[in-house]
Amino acid sequence: MPPSSLRVVYAFAREMHPKTSDVFIQYGTAGFRTKAILLEHVVYRMGLLAVIRSRVKNGRAIGMMITASHNLEPDNGVKLIDPDGEMLEQSWEEIATRLANVSDNDLESTTAQVIKEVNADMSLKAAVFIGMDTRYTSPRLAAAAVHGVIALKGTPKEFGIVTTPMLHFCVKCRNDNTYGTPTEEGYYEKIVGAFKNIRQKLPVTGEYNTTLYVDGANGVGGKKLNIIKKTLDGELDLVLYNLGGNGGKLNLNCGADFVKVSQKPPVGVEHAPFQRVASLDGDGDRIVYYYLDDKEKMHLLDGDRIATLLASYITELLKACYAEELRLGLVQTAYANGASTKYITEDLKVPVTCVKTGVKHLHHAALSYDVGVYFEANGHGTVVYSELAKKTIRKIAEEGDVEQRKAASLLLNFIDMTNETVGDAISDLFLVETVLCARGHNVRQWMTAYTDLPCRQLKVTVQDRNAISTADAERVCTSPEGLQTRINELVSGYKSGRSFVRPSGTEDVVRVYAEADTQESADKLAAEVAQAVFDLAGGVGERPKLPA
Repeated sequence: MPPSSLRVVYAFAREMHPKTSDVFIQYGTAGFRTKAILLEHVVYRMGLLAVIRSRVKNGRAIGMMITASHNLEPDNGVKLIDPDGEMLEQSWEEIATRLANVSDNDLESTTAQVIKEVNADMSLKAAVFIGMDTRYTSPRLAAAAVHGVIALKGTPKEFGIVTTPMLHFCVKCRNDNTYGTPTEEGYYEKIVGAFKNIRQKLPVTGEYNTTLYVDGANGVGGKKLNIIKKTLDGELDLVLYNLGGNGGKLNLNCGADFVKVSQKPPVGVEHAPFQRVASLDGDGDRIVYYYLDDKEKMHLLDGDRIATLLASYITELLKACYAEELRLGLVQTAYANGASTKYITEDLKVPVTCVKTGVKHLHHAALSYDVGVYFEANGHGTVVYSELAKKTIRKIAEEGDVEQRKAASLLLNFIDMTNETVGDAISDLFLVETVLCARGHNVRQWMTAYTDLPCRQLKVTVQDRNAISTADAERVCTSPEGLQTRINELVSGYKSGRSFVRPSGTEDVVRVYAEADTQESADKLAAEVAQAVFDLAGGVGERPKLPA
């Protein structure tokens, strides 16, 4: 592309989406995320980058999702989706950061430099799929994305308001038509269609009942479930709360993140004792379950519990298919409760890989298995199946004996119900409901698989988060010197004690995690480790206090 045709890049920027702030912004695991008022020039520039990325990928579609996920309403963000529906390749995060932060005057030359650096053929066609969440700032940002795409002669396709996983799904389908149809309807057809198919094969038995309460976080996930609800033919009776009306604010005192972190039920949901509730996050890529008992005490079933439920059911089906040569594994982070890891390895006899926090690390590790189940404790996760696994199961569904064929056809439905590209609250909800129905279990029976160790998370504000470095999937602290030794000493004083510290990816804080045999011990261990971090890693403000 001759330099003169990049003039429009500068003109669009100057006239329509000028950079009005000097705040440095970095592309992280979740893309760019900050106050919405600081984002317009960033999103415009990501439109440019998406076109360049599409051309580097020979014209395959790239996605742009406008969302700040579980953050509160005033925030927004943008993340790019690669051709297979996965997150942007890590080496491009630095390019995105560079392009987002240059001045308007240098934008044209930096764009030309990036095109040269990545060797993009600018004569190719380029397709960019754009989706957004329900925030009032999203339409304006989506318009900036469209302008960025047009400025480099790409073709934008707008999907309007969709969940983040829906856009990942559509990008994958556009680039691989064997996966499905790249539309919202295509998503319902595949995922909801598979759920209805499987439920026709599974009678409702035992303690399972078809009523499910849902906390929609006043976001897009609840809105989409409201559409799906009408098509379920009574297979599942969804009672939806927090759909964004009645002044309910996005993610405020509701949603998966609120429930997981505060360990409290969301505002805006009516509860009945032992009635299971699924809580989604604002953009529909996380889900946790919980219930209140007859004393109104909350019991949480988080990502670890969902992972163990799905892994144990898939293991059963693989055994029934006689397809045990397929390797199934579970991927967790250091935040996974120690009791869940013990249950998976000792009771389910399933191998576990522990990786650094961040979905991209989990997804990547899951791909090394034939069937890889991964979940973060916060409720973000899915299952990925290798081509070999799919082929093997299809073959058994056609050629096996009656029992093998039955199990294999259930597993094929289960695979179709799964959004393999990314954690997807709607898909995960249907997977969980399928397993509970197949087993005739209620939420209490699901809970009895293992007992979580009590845990506590704290954060310590420090001068510079880069003073802390970790190894062994963040379970060991390698600097500052002496901190890990001190943590080991503290942990050794507690029964079933475990603790680790890691720097935040976004702010100058160090996150502390501790677990032990009682809540009192977990709280005390967390506070002692927080004090050690404060003393040895340059804490600022008030030194953490021990619980009274």
